[in-house]
Amino acid sequence: MKRSPYFFMRLQAEKRLQTYSFASLGLLAASVVFALYALRPPVDNTPLVAVLTNAKPVTEEVAALAVSANTLAGVSAETAVTPQIVTTANGEPFFLAEADTLVQAALELPEEFNRFEPTAELSENTALGEISFSTKIDDEYVAIDPTNIFAVGSYTVYATFSYGGMKDGMVWAWVWRHDGEVVEGGNEVWNYGEDGPGYIYYNPEQGFRAGLYTLEVWVNGELLTRSNMRMTGSALSSGN
Repeated sequence: MKRSPYFFMRLQAEKRLQTYSFASLGLLAASVVFALYALRPPVDNTPLVAVLTNAKPVTEEVAALAVSANTLAGVSAETAVTPQIVTTANGEPFFLAEADTLVQAALELPEEFNRFEPTAELSENTALGEISFSTKIDDEYVAIDPTNIFAVGSYTVYATFSYGGMKDGMVWAWVWRHDGEVVEGGNEVWNYGEDGPGYIYYNPEQGFRAGLYTLEVWVNGELLTRSNMRMTGSALSSGN
């Protein structure tokens, strides 16, 4: 029978049948995998955002807790720059819930710089402008090459600002802090007129150390302007 031509035809047919069977099984498995992948539930990648429409103003207790949390986390309480405040429909101030703003709201004037009683009240027009730091000022009390980054060393830093709506008899104070600790300041009765340019200077005896320095300017016990400067890098000789 092995010499019969039908034997060889049957053998070839069996081999072709095996090949077709394996190919069919492979296609069937691929179809099952593709069907399972196509029928799986879609993944929702939409970002979830909660909108608070009736948020209440931050209380003093919450602000104090935020300051305590920053202290425990090793975050300096003097990293704040400009407070972000908006007004609600009933005219009350609303502090945005940011750690920087909460620290700003929790600041208090140190007692050693609150020695006088004002004879003139603050008005709606009383305002102090943004503070500019520099090592030189011109005759108009305008900062020359203002910056917030300085090198450590012994020299004088001038802090210039504009003011308006002031009255003689108000009481103003200035407070310098280094990494949150009070290092210098002053307090006196205002006697410089209603508006104009002004400046404060600081030249520590031991020179400026590396870190963050903050200047606060208060009028009648209220913080009206505040700004930071950072000391870093190599020493800077006096007069530069």
